[in-house]
Amino acid sequence: MKKAIINVILVLVALFIYFLHANFFTWFNIAGIMPNVFVILVLFIGLFANKIVGGIYGIIIGFFLDLVIGTRIGIYALGLGIVGFLAGAFDKNFSKDSRITIMIMVLGATVMFEVLSYFLHYIFLDMNVEIWNFIKILTVETIFNLIITIIIYPLIQKCGYIIENEYKGNKILTRYF
Repeated sequence: MKKAIINVILVLVALFIYFLHANFFTWFNIAGIMPNVFVILVLFIGLFANKIVGGIYGIIIGFFLDLVIGTRIGIYALGLGIVGFLAGAFDKNFSKDSRITIMIMVLGATVMFEVLSYFLHYIFLDMNVEIWNFIKILTVETIFNLIITIIIYPLIQKCGYIIENEYKGNKILTRYF
């Protein structure tokens, strides 16, 4: 029952982030570049739930973004699915309590998502390669994502441990009760 409630809340959070992206971030941008909060959301779902749940949420959210704002179906779904899956794989190797570690993960996930998205757009849409513009977009979007992560990290950490307890549970068996 708790997993169903958590899943409903995560879907509502994804919709809230979409409405923020569509309305709020169009006013507050730098040179037309907005943050990609979906990368942060999928990263934290994969990090606190597990790699399968993170990958599934990444694919679902990415497919929704492909339908609403994408030019080809599958580009965002593939990128966010990979981010969610890799976040679950990072769970065993890195600490979720360190802000520096989380910021490095957000930086890596944003760079990986944008490079993959740019590469897939280049292949499927025959875009011209404009490295300077891509580096500018990547830099500003990464800085935006890092600032947002710093601001909302305590909330995400608190909610993340609730998700982690429900999905992973306490697997430690003690000898004494």
